[in-house]
Amino acid sequence: MRVKSALSLTRRDFLKIASGTLAYLGFSGSLAPKLASALEKAAKKRQPVIWLHFASDTGCTESLIKADKPTPAELVLDILSIDYNETIMAAAGHQAEENLNNAVKRGGYICVVEGGIPTKEGHGMIAGKNMYEIMEEVGKNAVAVVAIGACSFDGGIPAGSPNPSAIIGVREFFQRKGIKTPVINLPGCPVNPEFVIGTVVHVLMLGKVPELDKLGRPKMYYGRTIHDNCPRRAHFDKGQFVEAFGSKEEAMGYCLYKMGCKGPETYSECPRVLWNARLNWCIGAGSPCIGCMEPKFVDNLAPFYSRLANISLPSGDVSADKIGIGMAVATGVIVAGHAIGRVVTGGKKKEEEKE
Repeated sequence: MRVKSALSLTRRDFLKIASGTLAYLGFSGSLAPKLASALEKAAKKRQPVIWLHFASDTGCTESLIKADKPTPAELVLDILSIDYNETIMAAAGHQAEENLNNAVKRGGYICVVEGGIPTKEGHGMIAGKNMYEIMEEVGKNAVAVVAIGACSFDGGIPAGSPNPSAIIGVREFFQRKGIKTPVINLPGCPVNPEFVIGTVVHVLMLGKVPELDKLGRPKMYYGRTIHDNCPRRAHFDKGQFVEAFGSKEEAMGYCLYKMGCKGPETYSECPRVLWNARLNWCIGAGSPCIGCMEPKFVDNLAPFYSRLANISLPSGDVSADKIGIGMAVATGVIVAGHAIGRVVTGGKKKEEEKE
């Protein structure tokens, strides 16, 4: 299979990427030429990226490989300059470390972090350095840091109780160290690839961090609950629930709340963006949401198949909007779409701060 070389994307390629992106974001295809031009300009600059791996299982990298508009190959070879990534780079050993050091010295890079940061000495090391030392050195010189996945968000599964390595997320680490570099959190186990690509495109085209919520997550992707947009929401409103897996109610697509679904307390655009090239998602496959987009989901939301205790069930056709579960205000379009829309239309829409 022939792999395209750097900067080999044609105008037609950019139009195809732009058209596909706009389609799943719900924008008119007539905007594709403007978006293609913006992407083409970004590709000519080839934004440097340093991708760090810490305490994780590399699941977020695996998730990103599923992206298709643009593909990982197009991102790596044509749009971005990946100066360091342990999973995909050809260099190893001293040469790899030299690449990292040179990239840090040049500056102007976006740092992508995958994995939590062990803060105890010797509990996580690369090339003789503690992971927290690497994070401090690379993070303080970055233009911005994109923390992808639950692990880099707040430690994720590796930070589950009792957390012997004292693993924390990037944002907390920066706060402790007084590092002022902006951090964009993209939690999820794994992260949704569309969230990563949309966020990176936002930074490339607008030159600034997207509007974030109190947890540092882009509102365009984490502005509403799973419950708000769930295709099974109508069954919740009518009090129609799955009581057991393999039941008739499950086959009929009833609400999975009683099976442990954490959708009412989980903020994410999963129902709209979906996964695996927008084919399906957890609830669509019959599994309750486990709340992996939320802080300390392993400790706070387990057991995953036990129902949330603080949610009142509706009776009959009572609307779930009347239930006091602290739902987010609807924000119109999802974040990537909002970000791109601001570029290609010149408009500016302020999203409401969710409570």
